[in-house]
Amino acid sequence: MGLVMKSGTGELMLAQEQGVFMRESGRVRELEGGLGGELEGTLVLTNRRLIFACTNERQDDLRAPSAPGVMHIVYSDVEDLSSIPANDDNLFIELPSITSVAGHAGHVERPSLEVKWQEGGKERGRVFIERLSGRGRQRNLNDWAAVIERLKAGNQSLLQLPAVPGPDTLEGKIVRVLADMQRKGMFEIEEGVEERFGGKVDPDAVQAACEGLATSGLVEKMADRSGNLYFQKRSPLGEDAL
Repeated sequence: MGLVMKSGTGELMLAQEQGVFMRESGRVRELEGGLGGELEGTLVLTNRRLIFACTNERQDDLRAPSAPGVMHIVYSDVEDLSSIPANDDNLFIELPSITSVAGHAGHVERPSLEVKWQEGGKERGRVFIERLSGRGRQRNLNDWAAVIERLKAGNQSLLQLPAVPGPDTLEGKIVRVLADMQRKGMFEIEEGVEERFGGKVDPDAVQAACEGLATSGLVEKMADRSGNLYFQKRSPLGEDAL
């Protein structure tokens, strides 16, 4: 059931985009990080804040079908909001402080989200640029702008999702592996459960548990053209999921 968010609603993670470049608004070059490198990380949207996380970084090497070579994607693995430390490397923007937000569809460059906000009596601005674009996506970073506007206005509908099973159950372990809201295949889920919780898991039991979670509405089930199954933690945004 869709519920209209109230001001007293607890903070909920609504979306994540991994492998995002952050630039200063109005400037072409990337920002310089603490170690002199480009700032690349994970953009997180909650019902209260927009967060750019670039600590505890991981790297994936991906091959893009339309481009030669390997794409190096740097991101922070954000499983819950408490895992993002409040330090200078991470950026926290309270939604009420945002003065303007605009999405750029990226007909020439990649899709991006431009945000300006007030902090300490001064206006600040950043552009967040999507790196993982492709035909399989239904929404891109530019689509975040409309959702942020509705969240600011207090009229974005949010779903009341089922309670998360306890961590002592296989279903609970799977949900925690999917907590970063990224699409994962069966092998990746099995591997994640074994790495995080130890021991070996039965692939058939993992698939059955994932199917049950999809039936309950806690995760989304999808398949590619080859019929391979993927699962993703469902967003409280429902049909507006990013």
